[in-house]
Amino acid sequence: MAVTSRTYPWTSEFGGQLVTFRYLCAGDKELFKSFVRSLPHKDTYYLPVDVHSDQAIDHWAKGLESGHTLGVVALENDRMIGYCNLHTKELPWIRHIGEIRMSVSPVYRGLGLGRALANEAFAIARARGLAKIWVRMAASQEASQKVCQSLGFHTEALLSDFVKNENGLTEDLVIMSYDAGKLWGL
Repeated sequence: MAVTSRTYPWTSEFGGQLVTFRYLCAGDKELFKSFVRSLPHKDTYYLPVDVHSDQAIDHWAKGLESGHTLGVVALENDRMIGYCNLHTKELPWIRHIGEIRMSVSPVYRGLGLGRALANEAFAIARARGLAKIWVRMAASQEASQKVCQSLGFHTEALLSDFVKNENGLTEDLVIMSYDAGKLWGL
């Protein structure tokens, strides 16, 4: 699957460890499942995939098979330590946008790995001709909002009391976007 001009896999050093980046594929289903299930609950609660449902993971893998989900994985040896997905739709009125989702192992946070993964997803978006990238998160996910802002995203909307947290209380949903016509934030 060649969607960018970059040659995969490629390797770089993060935190003194060699990390390999390559395209995410449907065959990575078990690797992805193991990774997301190893993350702290607070990191997976708001994901649009129920990480504890094998059926939901299967559905996610079908998105990779169909090409509507594209992504890059970061590996230390053969262990996934991060990923960044770009989800697209074929509907004519939204085929120019993609939703980005990313997670990095807590041990690797703050080392630039997330920024590198996002850069790869942005390159995929450019190669696909996308005009806008968006992300959604709960208002309480302040660290995620700061990461997105550092990448050049800005808040587009705040939907009041739109999601429920782990305690059953409602909170706002933040929608942020990045215009692909601008220089990428990385």
